[in-house]
Amino acid sequence: MTTPSAPQTPEQPFAAEQPAAPAKKGSRILKKVGGVVVAIAVAIAVKFGLPHLTGDAPVHAKAGECVTVTGPDNDPKVDTTDCSSGKADLFKVVKVIDDTFDVNKCGAELSALAQQLESDKFVLCLEEVPAK
Repeated sequence: MTTPSAPQTPEQPFAAEQPAAPAKKGSRILKKVGGVVVAIAVAIAVKFGLPHLTGDAPVHAKAGECVTVTGPDNDPKVDTTDCSSGKADLFKVVKVIDDTFDVNKCGAELSALAQQLESDKFVLCLEEVPAK
């Protein structure tokens, strides 16, 4: 009497279990390059565009213009406005000192506000406009 042999297991797995064919190398590289380009575009938009769209960009006012200053001392918001508006916190720009953050250059009689707009740094020397 002979003993039956063990059932044979298939050498190849079922078709559903086979791994998918690898994607073409060119399309993988294209996807990676596309992802990097999108990431760079988003970073540039955030760095340069977002502050201007939301109105959070510092104002580089000129001497003779009037500005309002609002917000906390460590993050003031400056907006140009009409000098006859009578708004609270209204200041006239007496002079602008470029390429510095040294607020002492305005002297003791003027208020000073250091600002940076992209790579430009400057100080606005301000004189308070009395409320009407």
